[in-house]
This record gives sequence, structure tokens and C-alpha cells, in this order.
Amino acid sequence: MGYVAVKGGEKAILNSEELLVAKTFGHESEPIEVHQILEQFALAVDRVMGEGGLYWPKLAAYALKQALGDSFEAAFLVRAFRSSVPRRGYTDPIDTRKMRVHRRISAAFKDVPGGQILGATPDYGLRFIRFDLFENLHQARIRAKKALENLARAGIPIPDSFPKIVDILREQGLLVSPPSAPRILTDITMETVSIPTSRSARLQFLARGETGGLLALAYSSMRGYGQIHPAIGELRVGDVPVCLEGRPLGWIRVTECEVISRMERGEDQDDPHFTMGYGLCFGQNELKAISMAVLDRTMQMDVCETPAQDQEFVLLHTDGIEAMGFCLHYKLPHYVTFQADLNQLRGVRRQKK
Repeated sequence: MGYVAVKGGEKAILNSEELLVAKTFGHESEPIEVHQILEQFALAVDRVMGEGGLYWPKLAAYALKQALGDSFEAAFLVRAFRSSVPRRGYTDPIDTRKMRVHRRISAAFKDVPGGQILGATPDYGLRFIRFDLFENLHQARIRAKKALENLARAGIPIPDSFPKIVDILREQGLLVSPPSAPRILTDITMETVSIPTSRSARLQFLARGETGGLLALAYSSMRGYGQIHPAIGELRVGDVPVCLEGRPLGWIRVTECEVISRMERGEDQDDPHFTMGYGLCFGQNELKAISMAVLDRTMQMDVCETPAQDQEFVLLHTDGIEAMGFCLHYKLPHYVTFQADLNQLRGVRRQKK
């Protein structure tokens, strides 16, 4: 049987779009309001903002609702919106030393200045589905309210700022100070970037990279394909002030991670030292920040023997929007190219007979 092209047209496409609207907004159950998404799916909103490259929680919630919860599609919508708005200017660099901390831990040191702040996290419990809470949501809400009230009464006020743990190692000469940033930084959203690129550009790529893609490559390094198996010097989640020319504009939530890697001996240094990888992303996304920091340190290697050490491989294959777009374009018509492949294949088979 010969190959037959699928026929369709504008009417079919318009009908398909109407069906999508019906699937998104035509359900019989009560619609989920945007404020509910912001409150109850906060981590999904943070992930969409990070991968979309735009800090606007409400817009990310809209995108998640329109995308039926598909974080890839939602991030695509946010990135597309971001590209359509004018650039008003550049804010001052944020100072994470001024962070209003919600969570702060170190896996390298037990006792740290200011103490460890665990915050809300599933890290230390068993990962079971809490059917008991879902079966009686009203009681669960009462329990949550009481827990917050008890913590507020018994809790110790959190300081406005905390010292950096890695600064202690730097003061002792055990950790190499990061290279000073150039006066003019590369903006990867406005300029064509060549590989190899500067560290600031690499961190920008990673900051809006897809969480799963970053994790996969970071995990390859942890397992030995990159030889970076670090300790977390400090992981912070909190709100930082954003300023423009010294004037405060507001606060945004970020996750920051600094990992400490194995000892090395520099060419111009006699004493061995630790090195550091850095990660920072919008919202609370600890998995992404840790993966970023590992890959940042991995790509600082002088050799390039594994995928995680290769800047081009890492940076060009962890952008979820680019990868998604290229993957999904295969669903669009490829009739002409496939017909050419068919004709070529049939021609070769005829020649063999």
C-alpha cells in the first residue's frame, strides 16, 4: 500500500483549538482559581517562572491553568510572553546576604553561625501519600492552622541576615575566591553566545534550564562521569530585595546553593584548596539549584572528557523550551521530506532487484 498524506485545513485547526478551550475550561467540576494555584501549587509555579525566565507568579499560575498542568507548556507560554514585553532596564545585582531566610541548611557543617533552619520540607520524613489528610480536608486545615499558631508562639525570631558559610573557608584560605565579574556582562536573551562562554553566561543558561535536564547531567557527574561529588556548603531559600539604581522595587523569592568540591592544587598555588560551584534560581526549587551548582563546578574543569564537562553539550541540551519545541515539531506535517525518503528507499530497492 502506498503512502497517503493526511488531508486537513484551516477549519480542522480552528476546531482543534476550540476543543482545547473546552478541555481547559469546559469541565463540570468547580474551576480552580488562580489564587488557589498560587497557594496550593507554589512549587510548580516557581518551576514555571524559573524555566520561563520571568518572575511573575500570577502569570505562571495562569500559564499552568491554560496548559492543564503541563509545566513544559506553561514555561513555553511564559517565555513567549516575556519575549513580547519591552526591556525597561537592568536592576542592580541582588545581594543574597540580605535574604530574608525561610530555609537554610548546610550538609558540610553541623554547627553553623546562625544555626540551621529546616523550614518546611519533606526531606526528613517518609514519602507516603497522606490519605488521612485527604479524607478529612476540614480537619487537616484546622490542624495546619493550629500548627502555625503554635510555631509562632514558640518560635525564635529569625535574624534579618546570616553570614555566608563559604566566607569562613575563604577567610582561612581553604576555598578559592571566585573570579571577579567583568564590568559588562553578557545577556544571553539579547546577544548571540559563542561556546566556550563566560561563567556569567553559563549561569544564565542554567538558571532558566529545565530542572529534569539539569538533574540528569548533574547526576551523571555525581556517578563518576565528571568526577564532581560535592558537599553542600549552604542551601538557602528566601526573599531578596530587588533594586534599580539603588532604589528598592520589591522582593523576590530565590533558591541559592553553594557546593564545595574536592581539593585541588592550582598552578600558581602551593597549597591545595577547595573549589566551589554556584546555583541560583527563581522561587523554591532546591533540586534545580543543587544541579546548577554541580554543573557549574563540573564545567570549570580544564579537561572535557564527559558530557557534563562539555559546555556546548550541557548548555544547549538543558533548555527545556528549545528541546520541547524541537521535539514537538515532529508532529507537524513532514509530508514532502518523508515522500522524498520513500522515493529514495523504493529506488534503492528497485536497483537491487
